Amino acid sequence: MNHFGKWVALCAAVGALAIGTAASGGSEGAKAPAASEPVKVEKAKGADACTVSEAYENAGKLDKKTVVVRGKVVKVSKGIMGKNWVHLRDGSGDAGKGTNNLVVTTQDLPNVGAVVTAKGTLHKDKDFGAGYKYRVIVEEATVKP
Repeated sequence: MNHFGKWVALCAAVGALAIGTAASGGSEGAKAPAASEPVKVEKAKGADACTVSEAYENAGKLDKKTVVVRGKVVKVSKGIMGKNWVHLRDGSGDAGKGTNNLVVTTQDLPNVGAVVTAKGTLHKDKDFGAGYKYRVIVEEATVKP
């Protein structure tokens, strides 16, 4: 496939993330649905553990470092750019500021509604191009119940 074909494929894959509306700390179109009921999940254990809101608050010092986040799966977008895009919420953060939802990329495929622990590398201000930017994202994560 030539460079143009790869660019078109990338744009189509990233465009598939746009199902939904508003911001999740990343692209406007990649937002998880609004919570129908309050979410409250206990913080993960260990030295690398943080809540969803702490990931945003400490993004500068956590950039390119391993983090462990526990949360409820509120949305999964499968097989986009060779990854599954999982949205986690733990009850922390502010929906109005987009700091209540953390996107995690993984090869694992958790079910929506499951409470999971994700361990991966946090990236601050990640830009995938075509307008898809994330203030905070956790990449190459393992996601376990």
